[in-house]
Amino acid sequence: MLSEAIHSLVDTTNQLLLLLGTKRAKLPPTEKHPLGYGAESFFWSFMVAILLFSLGGMFAIYEGVHKFHSEDSIHAPWLSLGILMFSLVLESFSFKACLNEINSTNPHGSLWQWFKKTTSAELLVVFTEDLAALLGLVIATIALLLTWITGDSMWDAVGSILVGVLLVGVAILLSIEIRSLMIGEAPSRDFRTFIDQKTKATIPGGHVLRFLAVQLGGNRVLISYKIHPGQITDVATLIDRINQIEEATRAEFPEIAWQFVEPDFTA
Repeated sequence: MLSEAIHSLVDTTNQLLLLLGTKRAKLPPTEKHPLGYGAESFFWSFMVAILLFSLGGMFAIYEGVHKFHSEDSIHAPWLSLGILMFSLVLESFSFKACLNEINSTNPHGSLWQWFKKTTSAELLVVFTEDLAALLGLVIATIALLLTWITGDSMWDAVGSILVGVLLVGVAILLSIEIRSLMIGEAPSRDFRTFIDQKTKATIPGGHVLRFLAVQLGGNRVLISYKIHPGQITDVATLIDRINQIEEATRAEFPEIAWQFVEPDFTA
């Protein structure tokens, strides 16, 4: 129960950190940060993984090891079981709402593919924490029942350690995914196909030579690409056609905050 209480406290604190990251990610660009603050959401999501590992996972493991050397029996098992059941119901509603949000924006098919490819750090953290919370509550409930039935507090200790191991594993997995976003992961959405088609339709003989896209935050993308001028030889005309391509791309993909386009003959 103490391990789950600490776990819930860490989860609540983590939500506040995610809200802070979401708010700061919306700050406008400055001279010092010309590409904006979108990556703030990645940083605070990584902080969540660290807290989940340290305060959540490691404390639960410590508490479980401590319990092995304690002869205290459980008190008021009905109350503890009622709290866990109530928590399972509330957490199930939260997890269902998270799944609905994922399903409404998931172009990748399976949940695992979404987990590996999504660039929404906040939703990734919420999904991971909700899943870990549900599994942790199930483990705590089973451990409590076994302790109550057998009268052996060893099961209480084992349950706490298993919750800790679960949280540590989840935190490591989450930190790996967030790290990939922090160091510059490509967006999961295909922008190049649209831009290449628009280029061919706007510039006779033109096409995209080289394309680069980087996710700078949960909803901010930077793209840079080179365009072959095709049959256009007039500079003013070429600039006008490139501007048309940029405007069409921005209208199709509102998440693209920056476009850098260069006419060239080679990649």
